[in-house]
Order: sequence, then structure tokens, then C-alpha cells
Amino acid sequence: MKTPRISLSTVWRALAGIAVAVPAALLLGAPPAAAHPMPHSVVLLDVHETSVAARLELPVDELRTASGIDLRTAGTADIPADAVRAYLTAHIRPTTVEGRQWTVRIGALTLSRAEQTATGPYRELVAQAVLTPPAGGDVRRFTFGYDAVIHQVVTHIALVSVRQDWETGRLDEGGDGAEQVGTIRIDTRTMTIPPLAVDLGDGSAWRGFLAMVRLGGNHILTGTDHLLFLLILLLPAPLRAVRGRWRGLLGARAALGRIGWTTLAFTVGHSIALALSSFGRLDIPAWPVEAFIAVSILIGAVHAIRPIFPGREAAVAGLFGLGHGMAFSFVLAEMQLSTGRLALSLLGFNLGIELIQVLLVALALPALLVLARLRIGSRLRIGGALITAAAATGWLLDRLGLPNAVARIADSAGAHTTPMVAGLAVTAALAGAWTVADRRKPAGYEESRASELTRRSAMLPNSDVEALRR
Repeated sequence: MKTPRISLSTVWRALAGIAVAVPAALLLGAPPAAAHPMPHSVVLLDVHETSVAARLELPVDELRTASGIDLRTAGTADIPADAVRAYLTAHIRPTTVEGRQWTVRIGALTLSRAEQTATGPYRELVAQAVLTPPAGGDVRRFTFGYDAVIHQVVTHIALVSVRQDWETGRLDEGGDGAEQVGTIRIDTRTMTIPPLAVDLGDGSAWRGFLAMVRLGGNHILTGTDHLLFLLILLLPAPLRAVRGRWRGLLGARAALGRIGWTTLAFTVGHSIALALSSFGRLDIPAWPVEAFIAVSILIGAVHAIRPIFPGREAAVAGLFGLGHGMAFSFVLAEMQLSTGRLALSLLGFNLGIELIQVLLVALALPALLVLARLRIGSRLRIGGALITAAAATGWLLDRLGLPNAVARIADSAGAHTTPMVAGLAVTAALAGAWTVADRRKPAGYEESRASELTRRSAMLPNSDVEALRR
């Protein structure tokens, strides 16, 4: 049987057919191509007692396509505010579940740069809006009609998330706690844009209160400056001031009393300022308060090296506590709570601060008492005070408009709260063990040790005596 011969021309025709068929199949089977993924819009909702605040983030390129308003090269001062507000008001239509219209008011408009996954950087319009239901309307259950940009750019979508909801304990701690509740996009089957049904479920004042306790605790843990001020003020508490220097020890009861009164005074000071600032709705610039806090830490560090107000630590803690309380109030002011919720939030927030503060002072207390009795105690105290003074100086310069690496390093310490608390716990345990061991020394131990040191010192050169004593 003869094997059929394959000519060279046949081979070339087959290869040419494959070269055409494979790319054609790939092109026909591929989805439509786009130059690059388009950014989506974002709607962030803050649920209040009688209204819902919304932050709208819209890419300016897509906004221009949909509305004809070109903001690609504009600055915030150049935004045609009336046109933008009219467009957004016409395309935001929240209603009650029964279909009654809400009131929509568009507020501040700004331009910024943003970046989403796979889109690269782009410019966006940020608009603040307040959505108010009619009498009897429920801010927790409503229909969110929204088609800004989507009504013209059919591939565009809007992600809707809840950023703050006090009654469910959602407080957007750290700025990344928003929970997505839905997506608004065109229905390609009907070519309509269905509204989003928002149902946030039932909330309670108790959940809001517990969230504020947690927020207060986290704030003092991550607020390195607040914690450092209190600890540096307590560092020399067990010591006695003599002729402008820290010399000798106070009795255990006196030291504990000074620590207790200092901690209590700081608590009273910041609680008073927190309440007055919050209920008075005081609009205080942040930078003078933050600079005042840095100064208070610097003064505390100097006092730990050389006594400048010995015996009056409690009064100083109360005075400086007023400034720290004003800083605490900035957290509550951002939440825009009603008076009733503010009172409950103030109680919970302050309780959280105090619980963590008492825990940290209790953990630091054994180490403070033992440190004062060690021969290297003064060196450790001065070293800690110098590090604190450096951090306070860095913070002060940063808060006066001079950013620096020292401030950044000091701020980053607040991100490592777990190792800090663990370190304090280990130090407290070691200090407790040292105290127990010290009390178990036999009677006359100190006298016999002193005699032995005297005897051995007489046998050594003068240069080695001090080393022996250490």
C-alpha cells in the first residue's frame, strides 16, 4: 500500500488557514474591548436621627458626558455651583417606602484626585448632600432613587454604602468602616435604572452607647500624645523633690496618693472641657489645641528631669486636661449628633477613655514604684523624659506647620497598641516579682550588704569602688 504524498504547497495552504482562523476565533469570542476601566461613583451615607447626610463622589469625565458640565481643568473655586446643584438635585430622588418624596439639599462642592482599583488616578467631584424625609418618614427604611451619570453612561455604576449609623454602632472608625448596602446600575433587559431599596434594620440607643465606649477606649489607646502626657507626669510621682532636684523616695502611701490624685485631676479636667465643648457646639480650630497638648507634654518631660511644680502635679494635670478634653471633643463634633444622642455618646466616650486610662495606669504603677528604688532609676527616668521631650518638640513643630520625621515616628506608635499593653503587663509582672523577692530578704540583709561593701572597698583601688557599689 502506497503512502499518499503531501506536496509543499498543501502544507503552506494549511498553515495559512490556521494563521487566519486562530486570531479570528479569538477576536470573535472576546468581549468588547475598552480603552481602560472606568471609575464608578460612590455614595456614602451617614444616618442621623432625622436626616441622612450623603457624600457623593463622581468622576468628572463621566459627569461631563452625562451633564455637559466640564470640570476637567477647573479648580474648586471655578465650579459652576448652581448648575451642578441643579443637575444633582434632579437625579437624586429618595422616597419613603410609601412613595412620598424626601427633600434633597446639595451643600459644599469640591474637586479632588482619587484612584480606584485598575482605573489609575482621576479627578472627581465631591458633593455633600442632606436628605430629609417628610413627617413620619423613616431614615432607616427608604427607597433611594439615583441615576446621576448612569442615565447617560450606561456602563456606569454607583456603589452605595453606609459610613455612619449610630444606632447600630457603626461609627466609621479610621475612615474605612463603610458597609456597602447596594449597587445602582442600568437594567440591560428593560433599559431602566431601578431605585435601591435601603433597609438598615432596627437600631438601639444601647448599641450606640457601647460603640461610643469602644471609640473612647480606642481613642486613648491610639492617641499617643494623651497617654504620654499622663505617664510622663506620673514618672517622678514616687520621688521627693529636694533643692530643685529629685532626691529620695516618698512613702508608698504618699506615692500612691500622688499618682491617684494626678490621674483623677486629669480625668476631671478633660471631662469638663469635653462636656463644655460638645454641648456648647464650640467651633475651635484644631491646631492651637493640638499645639497646646504638645506643650503640655514638653513641660511634663522637663518636670520629670528637674522638679518645676513638685507636689502640684494634680493641679497641673487638671489644667492641661482641659486642653486634652477639647481635643477629645473634635471626635464627637464630626458625628453631628442630636442633643439626646450627644449626651449618651459623651457618657460612653468618656467611660471608654477612663476604663483604658485606669487599666494603663494600673499596669504602669508597679514599674513606677520599683523604678524609683533602683540605682539606675534616675538614668532610666531621665532617658525616658528626653525621648518624650523629643517627641513633644516634633509634635509642636508639626502642629505649627513644620512637618518632620520625629512627629511621624511618634504618631506611628499609636498603631502598635497591642505590643505596648503587653509590654506594660510584662513590666508590671516583673516589678511585682521583684517586690515580692525584695520583701523576702532576711532581716539585716541591707546592713550586712553595706558592711561587706565597706570591707571590700577598703581592699580595692579608688577607681574600682564605684563599680563595686553599682
